[in-house]
Amino acid sequence: MTQDLLTALRRGDCAGARALRFPPGLAEFPPEIFGLADTLELLDLSGSHLAALPAEFGRLRHLRVLFCSGSRFTRLPPVLGECPALSQVGFRGTGLVEVPGEALPPALRWLTLTDNRIATLPDALGQRPRLQKLMLSGNALTALPESLAGAPNLELVRLAANRLEALPSWLTALPALAWTSFAGNPVDDAPGCRDVPGVPWHALEPGDLLGEGASGRVYRALWRRDGAPAEAVALKLFKGTMTSDGLPEREMAACLAAGAHPHLTGALGRIVDHPAGAEGLLMRLLPAAWRVLAGPPSLESCSRDVYAPGLALTPAVALRIARGAAEACAHLHARRILHGDLYGHNILWDGTDGAAVVSDFGAASTLPEGPAGAALRRIEVRAWGLLLGELLTLAGLESGPWRDLERACTGPDLGARPAFSDLLALLPTETAGAGRDD
Repeated sequence: MTQDLLTALRRGDCAGARALRFPPGLAEFPPEIFGLADTLELLDLSGSHLAALPAEFGRLRHLRVLFCSGSRFTRLPPVLGECPALSQVGFRGTGLVEVPGEALPPALRWLTLTDNRIATLPDALGQRPRLQKLMLSGNALTALPESLAGAPNLELVRLAANRLEALPSWLTALPALAWTSFAGNPVDDAPGCRDVPGVPWHALEPGDLLGEGASGRVYRALWRRDGAPAEAVALKLFKGTMTSDGLPEREMAACLAAGAHPHLTGALGRIVDHPAGAEGLLMRLLPAAWRVLAGPPSLESCSRDVYAPGLALTPAVALRIARGAAEACAHLHARRILHGDLYGHNILWDGTDGAAVVSDFGAASTLPEGPAGAALRRIEVRAWGLLLGELLTLAGLESGPWRDLERACTGPDLGARPAFSDLLALLPTETAGAGRDD
């Protein structure tokens, strides 16, 4: 397939192309790519054998997105800084050790450096005013550049599985931060698992695949225990590999520590004696009609979910979903757990009345005691406020008290944001009349 694409490039069949995706295994950078300099916006070189880019790479002046994950780069190519339009850069799992400041393009918005060997980052990282999403899990970082304290648009920061002894004081003061993770660092006081029973593999009968995420696959299963009738459950088997959020074992620990709650997917037990040694959890099986509220962020939306075209909610349903998410977060915070990824794409709902649960603990971290923990709770309030705003838009509410609440939750001053306990006192428990603006 790689040879077919190279042949098409050389024949001129790709003239005018805006996107070019090479299959894994590319051995050399094809110079014919420069023939697309007037149009090319996305270039995917993932899984290639490349360890460097040509010196004239800056000729791709319209390039906005570059993926080189799974390649062989140990140094982020300095020539990236010469691409004026380049805003999304992905170098996951390439063996990166060095990130020169000049390699960071001026329009940088989304940087993924997950699962590498990076120990330090340049001050130039905080001098990219559009920076919105920063994925750094699975490296060797002991500190972050102080310059990031001035990043006005930084909304999502993934720091899991590094070597941070402490969180930088400026992190919790970032005005736009809504999603962060730091489990698997020395600073993280991992949650103790509550007394969840071990479920032997022989008591399970796995069934159809229900879904797949970065950390694992979820199956329908039957659970037979102590002669009781078989119980239908959801079975999540973890892949055991680093994700952009963090380590699967930390996700499992957080899910177990969260305990039972009506607005969380929750864990019924932990798998033991899997024949291949896989880790897994049993969770309650949701009704077949339930579905994910939103799709994950796109290349264009960066840190905002993508909702299905035509999806519309009544105000009552929107507020019921919002309240369920707030109740789930309040429960987690009481157990010193930061969800870290409160998004519509991590909410499952019934598709009609607004019954909903929060899922996916992949970015969960343990909340520290004191002011830092209080600030992190308010950061998650901002994530909830952004979710509320999206729900209000789906419900056609463009003004009124609920929009005022959204602004209160998402404002730049952390101290002025309400706590989840305050939100629960404001949100209706009965949704009749919830759409009124008076």
